[in-house]
Amino acid sequence: MQKTSAQFDDVITLCRDLFTKKLSDYGPSFRVLRAPSLTDQIFIKVKSLRTFQTTGTSKVGESEGENFIAIVNYAIIGLIQLEKGVADDYREDREEMLHLYDHFAGEAKALMLRKNHDYGEAWREMRISSITDLIYQKVLRTKQIEDNAGQTVVSEGIDANYFDMLNYAAFCLIRLREKSFPTVKTSEN
Repeated sequence: MQKTSAQFDDVITLCRDLFTKKLSDYGPSFRVLRAPSLTDQIFIKVKSLRTFQTTGTSKVGESEGENFIAIVNYAIIGLIQLEKGVADDYREDREEMLHLYDHFAGEAKALMLRKNHDYGEAWREMRISSITDLIYQKVLRTKQIEDNAGQTVVSEGIDANYFDMLNYAAFCLIRLREKSFPTVKTSEN
């Protein structure tokens, strides 16, 4: 699991880099978005992924990796919004936003490590398309919880679903990176 921990850190660094660049370009304009709007953004990205995985083409040119990075970032933004609430403007401290990003990425990693222990890293044997379907299912569940004003009878809340979407997308990014740069086997390995 040490390998997974390092790989998770690598993909989160990649996602955080894009988040930081967009924060420089746009400021924390995401602060005006309500949680359902963020859930719908993830919905759009996962639908794009499913179309690409089915047809093999993207007419807007977004790669699988770019969509998974967006899902990670939108999930973290969703967690920030659940924590802070919606703002009427976006004049927030940039450093606070980066701190919150790191906080929720750290919580996601801790959750991932606990679940990996219990599930034996089963995701490594899964198809990326299957993990995409799990993200889609989590989005649909989240939309239902939001439509129920956040009330659940026996299920986890919106935050737990955002954490799962984040971690599933990170798994896909790890798998995509492994496909792009497979480990070369030598007689010394």
